[in-house]
Amino acid sequence: MSTFVLVPGFWLGAWAWDDVARPLREAGHTVHAVTLTGMAERSGEGGPEVGLEDHIADVTGLLTREDLWDVVLVAHSGGSTPVTGAADRMPERIGRVVYVDSGPVPDGAALGDLWEADHRARVMASLVDGRHPMPSWEEFAASGTSADGLDDATRAAVRERATDQPAATFTEPLRLTGAGAALPKALVSCSFPLEQVRAMIASGHPYFSQLGGPEWELRELPTGHWPMFSRPAETAAVLAELAKLA
Repeated sequence: MSTFVLVPGFWLGAWAWDDVARPLREAGHTVHAVTLTGMAERSGEGGPEVGLEDHIADVTGLLTREDLWDVVLVAHSGGSTPVTGAADRMPERIGRVVYVDSGPVPDGAALGDLWEADHRARVMASLVDGRHPMPSWEEFAASGTSADGLDDATRAAVRERATDQPAATFTEPLRLTGAGAALPKALVSCSFPLEQVRAMIASGHPYFSQLGGPEWELRELPTGHWPMFSRPAETAAVLAELAKLA
């Protein structure tokens, strides 16, 4: 059996993983879902100054506090940056890093640096007290972020529980030592078919160029950008499959 640490993307807390964690635990795995500082039930912990290093410390602190080893460390979307940072800080505790519809950010870059200029400008203009409110589903669609598989009730429930995202978590640069570079890694691609992913790796696309090394496994789970809501059982199954390789 494996130990999973599940890190949510922007606007979400540990609750986002409930329907993925359940089948993993029923299968005998150990699962720790993380709520990052300032999010969900921890929204009162810190103000807009909460940044990337705080979220990295949340993950490394859990690894230390629970004495976790050989961990399958899973990032969804914007959770990729704290997960990449934590894997760099504590590579000896990680068996595999899994990016769900996301990918690693290179050393010295902030997640927001990878966004198109017009998208970044819209995000920065939307800030309220140093936080980025969750866009409307219509805004997601206009930006090309797929909500396929989410019915109206799910969309409403996600929006009701969403927390504004501290801007420093995507404007603060990620600092890496390279210690986690050789760790086994995997991509679970939901928004892009693997054929397209492989083509973008080959072309040197900045979002995908790092995914071409021998340490990478690539998997496809066709759905929208939030597979933990749209296909939770299948998300759990692909994570369990990847854990066997760790």
